[in-house]
Amino acid sequence: MKNEKEKLLINCDINLKTLLEIIESLPSRKRTQSIETQERDKNFRDVLMHLYEWQAMLERWHREGMDGDIPCMPAPGFKWSNLKELNMQIWANYQDVTLNQAIKKLKLSHGRVTNLIKLHTNEEIMTKKYYKWTKTTNLYSYFTANTASHYSWAIKKCEVIANSITNDRRVID
Repeated sequence: MKNEKEKLLINCDINLKTLLEIIESLPSRKRTQSIETQERDKNFRDVLMHLYEWQAMLERWHREGMDGDIPCMPAPGFKWSNLKELNMQIWANYQDVTLNQAIKKLKLSHGRVTNLIKLHTNEEIMTKKYYKWTKTTNLYSYFTANTASHYSWAIKKCEVIANSITNDRRVID
């Protein structure tokens, strides 16, 4: 029987693979197209850089928390109540990144975060309040929210983008 840590690592890898397959299913010349939408993320790069930045924040939280500090979450100058503003700032910060750069960055951050998960025992990951910096929750909730669960969200977003591009609906070159 697999424990939660093993399941999390498997789901992280499966969901990232699925996400990248959606992008790779389009001809390379179409992968950088944007769609017309009122939503924040208009192309694959936007989605991938959102994931990347949240993983970078997770890495910072983990590093600071394991050093005995209480990390500023979600990010300096932001509270959980103003995530929309934080996510818009993340979006704006990465508009000059190419899709290929975004894929490389996400693969690297995925590797770093899965290595962090591997550093911990199943007990350390699953026990609430095991670490002071996780407050009332457990490491699992931080890890899954920024990997497997976030990838599931991204898969849905990228499916919409891919379908729009494939069917030449709402596409901006």
